[in-house]
Amino acid sequence: MSIDWDRYFERKNKPDAWSGGVTMVPVATPLGSFSVWTKRTGSNRDVAVLLLHGGPGATHEYFEACDSFLPAAGIEYHYYDQLGSGNSEVPDEPSLWTIDRFVEEVEQVRVALGLGPERFFLFGQSWGGVLAIEYALRYQHRLKGMVVSNMMSSIPAYNAYAESVIMPAMDQVVLAEIKALEGAGDTDNPRYEELLIEHHYVYHVLRRPLAEWPEPVVRGFAHINKSIYVPMQGPSELGASGALLHWDRTADLSRITVPTLVIGAAHDTMDPAFMERMSTLFPRGRYLHCPEGSHLAMYDDQETYFAGLIDFLNDPDASLTT
Repeated sequence: MSIDWDRYFERKNKPDAWSGGVTMVPVATPLGSFSVWTKRTGSNRDVAVLLLHGGPGATHEYFEACDSFLPAAGIEYHYYDQLGSGNSEVPDEPSLWTIDRFVEEVEQVRVALGLGPERFFLFGQSWGGVLAIEYALRYQHRLKGMVVSNMMSSIPAYNAYAESVIMPAMDQVVLAEIKALEGAGDTDNPRYEELLIEHHYVYHVLRRPLAEWPEPVVRGFAHINKSIYVPMQGPSELGASGALLHWDRTADLSRITVPTLVIGAAHDTMDPAFMERMSTLFPRGRYLHCPEGSHLAMYDDQETYFAGLIDFLNDPDASLTT
């Protein structure tokens, strides 16, 4: 049965049901209705950004860097914890953790928050970029523009980059120990995280010593729901091996005709050259490169990252007319 989500949420959420701040949005799923958490900052009739966090199973918390930049630029933005994450309901229902269901969740959230194509930008970082691409392929008529941050359009290509570039540059004794822990299914061992932090995270996830990681990032890492993350992404932090293993939408990017910004970083876990090429496959794509950044370039190359993001949100077609 096809559900008219616009009419459903028109009944569920009256125009005065929220006036900014936190809103719990009911989401219909094949297993019943659950609530997801959102929080609005600002009000802008031309630009409203829905932020899709990474993971899967992470939270909105590391996006709190936006608070230092977007309000001053007058950008309206919406934090959102996906179902099973953070402040949202956390059902113990493994069948819910699929791309298709998450796409429909995003559409329900969009309707509930009143975000229309005259101002709706979808921003996805890491796994959120996968979700943004999938949403656009189904619902791009709802969008004014899209941002894909630190995410390649192909998991096989991401894994190939990890194998050919990231792992060969590591201490090979350390890499062997990491691989041994993964092979033994012992990734919950504190030693596994210790090795990754010292030999991978501080080079490719956030380029600072762990003691200098911003509190929202540390808090967000502590709140990752592994019951979602592991089945979809896989237990390894050096590539993907879960349900996303064969995901590849590169050949479909030409179908997404809304203005799209791809953000890559020189030290990312994702191949910046691939992401730059990716941007050329979108008919109205552009690329922002963060030369000092890694996977969380919004922290370790902040000025470049947010200046480019704000420029795009204010004038998404600028680069197409110069």
